[in-house]
Amino acid sequence: MKNRYKGIWLLVTVLVMASSCNKFDEINTNPLAANADQVQVDYFINNSIVGSQMDPHIAERVFILYWKTAGRQQLGGGISTGGYNDGWSSDYYNGYMGSWLNTANSAIQVGNEQIAKGTNKLYTKNLVQVARIWRAYLMSELSDNFGPIPVNSFQGTNPEFSSEKDVYYHLLSELKEASASLDLAVVNPDAVKKQDPAFQYDYNKWKRYANSLRLRLAMRLSEVDAAKAKLEFEDAAKDVLLTDANQTFKVTERNGWDALTGVMSREWNAQIMSATYRNLTYNLGGISSTSQVGVALQPSVKPDNYIGLRLQDHFTTKTNDPFAGYWLDGLPSKVDPRAFKAFIIPGDFANPNFNSYPSWDNTAKTTVRTLTDGTSAIKTIDAKYSWNGYAPGDWGVPGSRNNVRSFNGTMPRTSNEFRTSASSRIFFANWETYFLVAEGALRGWATPMTAKVAYEAGVKANLDYWGLGGQSAAYLASTDFNNAGTSVSWDHTTEPPASRTMTFKDGYTNADGTAQIKYPENTIYKSGSVKNDLLTKIITQKFIAQTPWLPLETWSDHRRLGLPFFENPAVENALVTLPNLTAANFMTASVKNFPQRLRYPSGLKNSNAKGYAQAVGFLGAGGDEVLTPLWWAKK
Repeated sequence: MKNRYKGIWLLVTVLVMASSCNKFDEINTNPLAANADQVQVDYFINNSIVGSQMDPHIAERVFILYWKTAGRQQLGGGISTGGYNDGWSSDYYNGYMGSWLNTANSAIQVGNEQIAKGTNKLYTKNLVQVARIWRAYLMSELSDNFGPIPVNSFQGTNPEFSSEKDVYYHLLSELKEASASLDLAVVNPDAVKKQDPAFQYDYNKWKRYANSLRLRLAMRLSEVDAAKAKLEFEDAAKDVLLTDANQTFKVTERNGWDALTGVMSREWNAQIMSATYRNLTYNLGGISSTSQVGVALQPSVKPDNYIGLRLQDHFTTKTNDPFAGYWLDGLPSKVDPRAFKAFIIPGDFANPNFNSYPSWDNTAKTTVRTLTDGTSAIKTIDAKYSWNGYAPGDWGVPGSRNNVRSFNGTMPRTSNEFRTSASSRIFFANWETYFLVAEGALRGWATPMTAKVAYEAGVKANLDYWGLGGQSAAYLASTDFNNAGTSVSWDHTTEPPASRTMTFKDGYTNADGTAQIKYPENTIYKSGSVKNDLLTKIITQKFIAQTPWLPLETWSDHRRLGLPFFENPAVENALVTLPNLTAANFMTASVKNFPQRLRYPSGLKNSNAKGYAQAVGFLGAGGDEVLTPLWWAKK
C-alpha cells in the first residue's frame, strides 16, 4: 500500500505546483503532506480529462500527423505510407502511461480507499464510477493505437501486457459495471461540478456516455468476435444512450499552450482536404454548389459530369483515386453541404472561416502557381475557387513538376473555426450513437430502433450540428452517387454503373474531350462487389460526420471493415514502407496498403523487456510494425 501511494503523492505534488487554484487550497494542512482521506477524487478526474485533451506538442504529432492522416481526414505523408516517428509515439505513450491513465487510476484508488475507511463524501462512489468510465476510454484509445497494453497498469514497476481480446473484454465489463453503479439521484456541490470539463458531473450524461462507449467498443469486435460483440451491444442498447446534442462529450478549448489549447490550432499544420473526403462528398446529397456559395463564387461552379483539366504529366495517375490525372478548375456542380463548411475554398478570403496559416508568409493565400517541364514554366494555374483533393504517396516526376500541389493556398484547408482554440474537442457525439445502432440493427442485433431510422437520425443529427438541418429531407432522399459509387437514400441500393462519361479539357491543348471514369473497386470490402449497400452508406455518413473531430474513429472503421473507400497512395516510385503496393497493382485495394497501428516506443523494450516481449507475442506474426493488423481489424 505504501509503495502504491508513493506515486500518488508525487503526482499530487506536481498538480499543486501546476495550478494556482485547486482543491488542495481548501485543505488546512500542508497539501504536500495530505493523506488519502484529504485528497479530492474529482481533482484527479479533472486533471486526467484535461491532460488527455493533448497539449499542442502531443496534439500536433498524434491527433494531426498520426490520426487525421491515417483516418484520411487530411492529406498527409508519414503514417499514410507506412511511416513512423519514434519520438512522437514516445511522447504520446508516456503521456498515457505516465500521466493521464495514472491520474485516472489514482482517482479510483483513492476513492475506494476513502469508501473503505468511511471517510468518503456522499458523491465519492459516483466519482469512482466516472473515473472507471473515463479510464475505459483512455485504455481503449491506447489499445486502438498500439494493440496489447497492460490491463492492470500502475500496479508494479513493469506491468504485464494483455492481449487485445483481454483488454476489450475487461473494458466492456468495466463500462457495464460502472454504468450500473452510478446513483443518478446524487447531486454534486457546484465546486465539484466545476471539476468536470465534460458533463459537470451530470451522472445521467455519464451513464449515457458509458453505454454508448460500450456500443463503440462492442462494435469494434464485430469482425473477429461476433457473438461477444452482439451480446455486449444488445445489453448496452437496452439502457439509456447518448442521443441528444446536449449530451455530447466535448471539452471546451482555450487559446494558449496547454492541454486545453485546440488540437488543430498549430499554424504549421496545413490540414489540407484529403482525396478520400473529396471523393466521399463529391456529388453526394444532390445539393447544388450554387445554392451553397456566395454570388462571387457561383460562376466557378462547373456543370454536372465535368471532371476538370487533364494534366496527366503533372498529376499522378498511379493510384486508384478515380480523379487521378485531373485537376478541377472550379467547384463541383454538387457537393455534400458539410464539405464547404469543414474545408474552405481556396481564394475565398472574404469567408470569415478562411484560414491564413502560416501567418508569417503568404503561402496560405497564394493561389496562382505554375506547372513546369522540369526546367521552365509551361502553364500557369489559378487555383482560386477550385476544389481538389490529392492522394498521398510518391508522385515522382509529375510531382516534381507540379507547384500547385505544394502550396497550401491552392487547396481546400480545414476551417478556421477549428484552428483558433475557440471551439470544443468532441470525444463522442450523438450521431455516432445513431450510426452504431444502425449498424447493429443491420446485423440483426436487438436495437431500440430500426436501421433506417437510426441511420437517418445520425445524418440529421450531424447536419443539425453544422446548422444544416433544413436540408435534411432533400439530402436524405438523394440518389446521386458520390465518387465512390455510394448514394445517401437508404432505400436506394441500386449499384452504380462500372463507369460514367465525364467531360474534360486537355490542360495542354485546351481541346475538349470525354472520358470514362470508373467507380473504384474497394476490394477490401466484399472483394469490391458492392459500392452502394447499406453498410457502406452507414460508414460513409459516419466518416463525413466524424470529420474533423474524431479521426481515430475513421481510421478504426477502415481498419475494421475496409470502409469507406480509401484511395491507395500514389506509387510513381516504389514505397519502401508499403512493399505490397506497386506500379503493377495500384488499382487494387489491400489492407497491406494502409497503416494498421503505431509501433511501441523504443524505450519500452529497455524499460520493460518482459512486457514488450509479451506485447509483441500477442501481435503475432507481423510483429511490432505499422502494417501489423490489430486483433479486431481486417486481415
